[in-house]
Amino acid sequence: MRKDNGRPPRRTRWWAGAALLITLVWLFGAGPLGMFLGRLGEVQTNDPGAFLPVGAESTEVSEIAEGFDREEAVPAVVVYSGGGDIAEDDLAAIAGVGERVAGEPWAAGPVIGPFPGTEDPSVAQFTVAIDPGHDTGDAVAELRALLADDPVPGLQAQVTGPAGYAADLTAAFGGIDSTLLVVAVSAVLVILVAVYRSPLLPVLVVLASLLALGLSGALVYLAADTGLVSLNGQSQGILFILVVGACTDYALLLVARYREELTTRERVPEAVLAAVRGVTGPVLASGGTVILGLLCLLAADLASTRSLGPVVAIGVAAALFSAMTFLPAVLALCGRAVFWPSAPRRPGDGAAAGDGPGEEGLDAVIARHRFWGRIAGTVSRRPRAYWIGTTVLLAAAAVFAPQFDAGGTGQSEVFRTQVEAVEAQEELTRGFGPTSGAAPALVVADADRLDEVVAAAEDLPEVEEAVAVTEPGPPGADAPPLVEDGRVLVEVTLSVPPESSEAVSAVGGLRDALRGVEGADTLVGGVTATDLDTLETAQRDFAVVVPLVLVVVFLVLIPLLRSLVAPLLLMAANVLSFAAALGVGTLVFEHLLGLPGADPVVPLFAFVFLVALGIDYSIFLMSRAREETLVHGHREGVLRALTVTGGVITSAGVVLAVTFAALAVIPLLFLLQLAFLVAFGVLVDALIVRTLLVPALSLDVGPRVWWPGRAGRPAVAAGTAPADRRG
Repeated sequence: MRKDNGRPPRRTRWWAGAALLITLVWLFGAGPLGMFLGRLGEVQTNDPGAFLPVGAESTEVSEIAEGFDREEAVPAVVVYSGGGDIAEDDLAAIAGVGERVAGEPWAAGPVIGPFPGTEDPSVAQFTVAIDPGHDTGDAVAELRALLADDPVPGLQAQVTGPAGYAADLTAAFGGIDSTLLVVAVSAVLVILVAVYRSPLLPVLVVLASLLALGLSGALVYLAADTGLVSLNGQSQGILFILVVGACTDYALLLVARYREELTTRERVPEAVLAAVRGVTGPVLASGGTVILGLLCLLAADLASTRSLGPVVAIGVAAALFSAMTFLPAVLALCGRAVFWPSAPRRPGDGAAAGDGPGEEGLDAVIARHRFWGRIAGTVSRRPRAYWIGTTVLLAAAAVFAPQFDAGGTGQSEVFRTQVEAVEAQEELTRGFGPTSGAAPALVVADADRLDEVVAAAEDLPEVEEAVAVTEPGPPGADAPPLVEDGRVLVEVTLSVPPESSEAVSAVGGLRDALRGVEGADTLVGGVTATDLDTLETAQRDFAVVVPLVLVVVFLVLIPLLRSLVAPLLLMAANVLSFAAALGVGTLVFEHLLGLPGADPVVPLFAFVFLVALGIDYSIFLMSRAREETLVHGHREGVLRALTVTGGVITSAGVVLAVTFAALAVIPLLFLLQLAFLVAFGVLVDALIVRTLLVPALSLDVGPRVWWPGRAGRPAVAAGTAPADRRG
């Protein structure tokens, strides 16, 4: 409608100006920030210290050992292998290569070796330490290039050891900011085009996600560069996925409500404003639930777990901000054309006045949403049978959850593809036996009790030898033990295969035995001790963080739904959904894929993401149910909410599941397992919990689900929604 002079109303002109300003601020403000996504690798920390358990015994030993110059340099093991026995001439040539390696600026001292294989003479190896002042990944890359440029005829040279594994782990995260983003965004675009059958709307939704990603990248870079947060490769991958998935979810909810409002309002700005008002509550509650749930990870003791929380919380906040500011602005600018070629009808164009949410009759709502209307009608006829049936189904899957193997994996099992460090370790094992390449356990003890500590360690059947670190001296000299602050460092070599369950048990037995040495004040660390502490710390973190997340989510739901019963039911349903996903994961990982186990933090990460994200769909459903119930009463309100939100919530669930599944493109076992658990769990939440379990349970419980609130009775007569409620 226009004024007599033909100009748009002043309010409409103001809206257009504000929308244009917001859009330009995002495009020219947050858009250029996308360059920080490519620079996140500069502030990443993928060294072992980034994954150590905070305050654990092995971490304390690692810090003390720095004074003995035993933890600073990272050893790289160069393995030579061939089809026949390595001759003396070959060893001389390998020694020559070692001398050239020792002259590189990143080499910390001379190489150790070369040594011929003790089990298989077709293998030889030497060790070089990487200076801590140089990047380990870059140093290993230069070492491998040097070996390729200076080959020993007939022999293959490969690099393994802690430095080799660290370099290959860093390489596994390489390209994460391009490959992962392309896969996730492409999947989202395909789904959105299929859902909306519009060429413009999917582009705008993806653009909102990319702008949110650019903003979050800049904020995370700043926080990591200033030391406020710690960023590693796995956190960055999850950040990308979560921003794209969460922003798309919030955008879908807003767009669905906007489309509904366009059927009842002539002016686009009014429809946008009404849509924003309608979804602000559930979107803020959803985003707040995810953010607060992720921040609960700060209570964890495992460094990598603790660092993940604030990193991805920043991303979700950016996604929420973009979806609720940039997207409404561009929707206002594009108007109905955003849905072309199937734009919603204007009021009066064959649609009854008041053809919007909360005003039309239930039959009309079902007629507009035929598929979900049939689902709602089916659930309403036998609600008790449906919620009991779905509960039994989920509980049957959850039976296998306690069997989930989260006892950790060996370093070579972390990778899902063949990498040089793993191949070289296999050759090293062939040449030098199953204990080759094993890092010794490090024991810190009182210097006055050195002999007793060594004797107690060597009494254990799993210990091959225990040797104190000595003062530097000429070769062959009988140097005294090195003493720092009244302590000595003892290297204990185990006789069991490294990274095995036997090695972990042996370190546990070593700790118990050395605690019996009176006055020695022993601490046991090293790689295997870190594995043991990581497992124990992860179990502790799960016991602490899980109840904390449940309490936080429950407290967010109470004011949103103005009820105590509904939040309890939603929480119980989502915990059951998580248990079912973990149970199915057990069957898939162990019996279908034959995976070696799981990282100890996988169950905790899966729980936090599934409860914090999965509860979103129940929030979207029940917040709309409460809104409709205020007008139409409990039963009809729940059915209307299920019918109206069915399509958008299902679409959001599929989008989030697909984006999380994109994590599987990174060739690491941990991210494959997390991708499956979260993607499968999200689909269970969206397709079973929200579609059948929660609506059926709400109908069976009746208006008491809103206790102590009074949302079970209509506040006004059906069909006369108050204007102030609808914006």
